[in-house]
Amino acid sequence: MSDDEKRLHELGYAQELSRSMSGFSNFAVSFTIISVLSGCLTSYTIGLKGGGPVVITWGWLGVGAMTLLVALAMAEVCSSYPTAGGLYYWAAKLAPSNGPAWSWFTGWFNFIGQVAVTAAIVYGSAAFLNPLLDLQFSYDVTLGHTFLLFAILLVVHALLNQFGVKIVSVLSSVSVWWHVLGVAFVVGVLAVKPSHHQSAGFVFTKFVNETGWQYGAYAALIGLLLSQYTLTGYDASAHMTEETHDAARSGPKGIVNSVLISVVAGWVLLLGVTFAIQDYGEAVKDGPAGIFIAATGDTMGKLLILVSFGAQFFCGMSSVTANSRMIYAFSRDGALPFSSFWHRINKRSRTPTNAIWLAAGGAFVLALPAIWNLTAYLAVTSVAVIGLYIAYVIPTFLRLRQGKDFKAGPWSLGRWSRPIGTLAVVWVVVISILFVLPPANPITKDSFNYSPIAILVVLGGAGLWWVLSARKWFTGPKVQGSAEELAAIEQELQSLG
Repeated sequence: MSDDEKRLHELGYAQELSRSMSGFSNFAVSFTIISVLSGCLTSYTIGLKGGGPVVITWGWLGVGAMTLLVALAMAEVCSSYPTAGGLYYWAAKLAPSNGPAWSWFTGWFNFIGQVAVTAAIVYGSAAFLNPLLDLQFSYDVTLGHTFLLFAILLVVHALLNQFGVKIVSVLSSVSVWWHVLGVAFVVGVLAVKPSHHQSAGFVFTKFVNETGWQYGAYAALIGLLLSQYTLTGYDASAHMTEETHDAARSGPKGIVNSVLISVVAGWVLLLGVTFAIQDYGEAVKDGPAGIFIAATGDTMGKLLILVSFGAQFFCGMSSVTANSRMIYAFSRDGALPFSSFWHRINKRSRTPTNAIWLAAGGAFVLALPAIWNLTAYLAVTSVAVIGLYIAYVIPTFLRLRQGKDFKAGPWSLGRWSRPIGTLAVVWVVVISILFVLPPANPITKDSFNYSPIAILVVLGGAGLWWVLSARKWFTGPKVQGSAEELAAIEQELQSLG
């Protein structure tokens, strides 16, 4: 038995999932989900309207620094508890009292955040693909067409995760190089091809407020959603630890390195796109796809869109992978309705098939208002940020409360743990308030930010379920059995594999 399997047994679980991922593959999943070619480009117009180039350029670095603190604090806890349950498992183990309640609500915040980030990633990629299909095949850019593409892409991602397990693993590794080389290619073309570039003064100091709100500071804060939404999803490295070698070190490294490298690559990409803007009004209307065409011409513009969409496709695929693992772990402990169904493993491929389809189906339902709501994408990104970051920081808050009683794993922050954790908690409180505020004025049915309603419906339901029923039987993460029983589960899976 490997050290990873021994540690998993100590945490109470059998090695049901196939432990075949390297540390690099673990990093690759989080890096792919962050996906600067996805988040930066699909939400770029949020920054153009909310503060403009100065907020895009400097806001990215500021948000990146604070996100790195959140990632560092999360990584330390991951090293102590390398299990697919991730955040909600950590909350149960770190809480000084009422562990099941902390675990329950952390898990539900993580669940809604994971579903929302999958919806945002895949819808964003559909919105990026639609202009290319319009240019090539006259498939008009409409809310209906974009939503249809979104639904098709969700099904493809789910099928890949269900039947193409080895393909997903290979594509996750390919994705890292696609992103790195893709950013270099996009920025290189935008640096050389356009006949006109914006000035450094424009890129680093130009402020624009097209939100409809009178106060520029408020508009700038709304514009930070571009950066904060992009830098999400790195908890995937924690959810994949049961499939990763040397998980107590590889998981934390995957979390931190994915954020650090994404901050650098994303800043370079944002600078390249902003310098290449030809007409600001058209850029606000058409987004990066329009900027590519206007700056480089039809042929090269289409190629840049295609390269970006490829990265976004990888991102959506990996998001479904990570989301399904969280659902698998949460249902393993009975915390979702019909948990026994969602927890089922395909014994031949050793993948959580039913959880994969719940991840895709939940994303579809959450994005349904996008058929008629012009700002639905912004609402979904807000849900993703709020849900994920509250789940990210609850274990950090509980770890701070433990103080010296916390048992660090092999990857530790040492004396920096408390100041880093404190700043991470404060930052998440700020953004959780900020991104439920209305982003556009006037507020109409087309511009309404429904993210607070989506969050309240899910968490209100989870809270009601807790009060009426779950508090009587949910005890937090369950132990699957004795050492002999865990070994028997593993032997059965190996014989069927």
